[in-house]
This record gives sequence, C-alpha cells and structure tokens, in this order.
Amino acid sequence: MDRMAFNASVAMSEHTIGRQMSVNELANVTTTGFKRSFEAAMRTVAVDGPGMKSRFQPQTFAEDYISMKAGPVVATGNDLDVALSGSTVMGVTAGDGALAFTRRGDLRINASGVLENGAGILVRGQNGGAITIPPGVRVTIRSDGTVFGSDPAQPANTPPLQIGALLLRDASTTPLQRREDGLFAVSGTDPGTDITPGPVPPNLTPGALEGSNVNALSIMVKLMDQSRSFEQQVNLIKESKTCDESGATMMKAS
Repeated sequence: MDRMAFNASVAMSEHTIGRQMSVNELANVTTTGFKRSFEAAMRTVAVDGPGMKSRFQPQTFAEDYISMKAGPVVATGNDLDVALSGSTVMGVTAGDGALAFTRRGDLRINASGVLENGAGILVRGQNGGAITIPPGVRVTIRSDGTVFGSDPAQPANTPPLQIGALLLRDASTTPLQRREDGLFAVSGTDPGTDITPGPVPPNLTPGALEGSNVNALSIMVKLMDQSRSFEQQVNLIKESKTCDESGATMMKAS
C-alpha cells in the first residue's frame, strides 16, 4: 500500500507541469503569432534506495520544441502588419541584446523611429541592426521582407526607396525552443545563435496577421482529462488508507 500511495502522490506532483503548459497555451489563444509546444508525457523511472527494487516513480517528460503549425491568417489592411508563411520566423533583439526569433508580425514604429512588434521587441534587419524609419515616410513591406518607404508629398508615380529588409529565416529544418521571455531560440545552442538557412525561401503576407495555432476546444478537453487524472490519484491514496486501516483492524481482531 505504501508503494501505491507513493506513486499516486508523485504522479499528482508531476501532472502540474503538463497542466501549467496547458494553462499557458489557453492564456495565449488570442496572442498574435503564438506557437504551442509539443505535448508533455509521463514515463516511469526506477527509484534507487534500500530495500527491494520494486518502487517506481512517474516523471514528466517534456521537450519544449515549438510546433510550427500555421494559425489562422486574418487580413487587416495595415501596411505594417505581416503574417509569416510556412516555417518562416523573424529575427528580433531580445531584452538581453541577443538574437531571438518570433512569429508575431504586428509591427509598428516606436517613438524613436525604430521598427518593433506589438510586444515592444525591436525588429532586426538583414544587417543585424535595427530598422530606422525616416519621419513622415509611409512604409510598405513586400513578401520577401524588403521594407520600402515613400513620401506622401511626392507624386504618386514616384518609386519608393528601400529602407531595409526584415531578418527572415526558414526554420523548417531547425528545431526551436521557447525562451523565458516567450521568444524562440535554436534548440540546444548558445543564446543568440542564428538559424542555418533552410531549403524553403522565407516569405510573408503583407497586410495580414497570423493568429495563435492553439485550439481552445482541444486545450479545454485536455484540462478536463488532467483534472480527472488528478482525482483518480487522490482516490488511490484514499483507497490505500482504507486498505491500511482494514489491515490494522484485522490484526487487532486476531
């Protein structure tokens, strides 16, 4: 009975990791460009110690690789909005100054005239630096990530001038993991590691935004399953207690 109660209590503790992942994904259902991670699973690990080798402990096994499954794309008509296609990711400068990547494409020009996304993260250009937009310029972004600017005071047939180009990378053959700040990094490498160019040319859809690829209904069902599993572990502990009490009563009667 001791082993049953022990395994059940450990399983209850380990289930919290999977539940935290589910709650985090549910909270980001409406976050632009959010990508969910792979599932957390349970595995059995033998516990070393005195006595017989008969005690095993459940342990959560979770690989935080980013699922690049596409989310819904909504046309906004905003010149600065971009929806990254396929496995394309965009390079940004994280808060610690390191190179990171994101799928969030709700771009804007901050008070300093620098291009950033809706979370206030600076967008990087192909040269590795920030993209500075001259004052009063109308910005358009093409499907290859090239940023152009035009002066509204000029005649309509005046060709726009190239300001820079977004740092786009194809991550179709590169596993990504989530940083603590929610941005993406190359899995198993040092912070700031660039993505090796993949076989697919990176591209985007101007004037649109990609939503989260989290399915709210499936996450809610998963949370219900996790709650039921927690209740089952609690019932196992209660049954273990009942069996112990019954055994003690029988010993007294004899």
